[in-house]
Amino acid sequence: MIGIYGGTFNPVHYGHLRTALEIKEIFGLEQIRLIPCYQPVLKGEPSVTAITRLKMLELAIIGEKELVSDSRELDRQGASYMVDTLSSLRDEFPRQSLLLLIGSDAFTNLEQWYQWQLLFDYAHVIVMTRPDYTNKISVSHFFKTRLIINPVILRQTLAGKLYFQSVTQLAISSTQIREILVKKRSPRFLMPDNVINYIQQNKLYRNLNANQ
Repeated sequence: MIGIYGGTFNPVHYGHLRTALEIKEIFGLEQIRLIPCYQPVLKGEPSVTAITRLKMLELAIIGEKELVSDSRELDRQGASYMVDTLSSLRDEFPRQSLLLLIGSDAFTNLEQWYQWQLLFDYAHVIVMTRPDYTNKISVSHFFKTRLIINPVILRQTLAGKLYFQSVTQLAISSTQIREILVKKRSPRFLMPDNVINYIQQNKLYRNLNANQ
């Protein structure tokens, strides 16, 4: 099984990395592909380029061979639609179960995604929740027919299921880190040191709107 973890990663931090590691171990994944978004559709334009965000991600996962940086959305350019990304991954891994990893907040907005129903044609959807999370989300019939409680089924089928998995969610956000950097404070212990060094060397996130 292969995990698919998309995002702007603007910048990548330990919240992303810890979640990826836990999901890999919980499901026994061969790898997790971390895919920086080239041009977000539901968010504003990131304050640094996609190539820069990819470089920071590559630095962050050095030494973690099961965590793989994937540049396909940058290579494709244009608006980044997850359905297109999953379609290309399915072509590349026709016999592997694919697990699309999304947070609970993203799940509540999933029906706003482009061709969101087709996501299940290519992958299972794993909603990552807090350890104390109780499923208070009212799911539609579409989701109820795909919801499973036995994760073994994920390995037995290639795509089409919905599963909720609790993970340790560190109270770290990219917005928080950008605010720290704008104020010229240290983000140490929130993200890998080599990423911090790259940000400092390239003078990133200075005098910018922290919301970008």
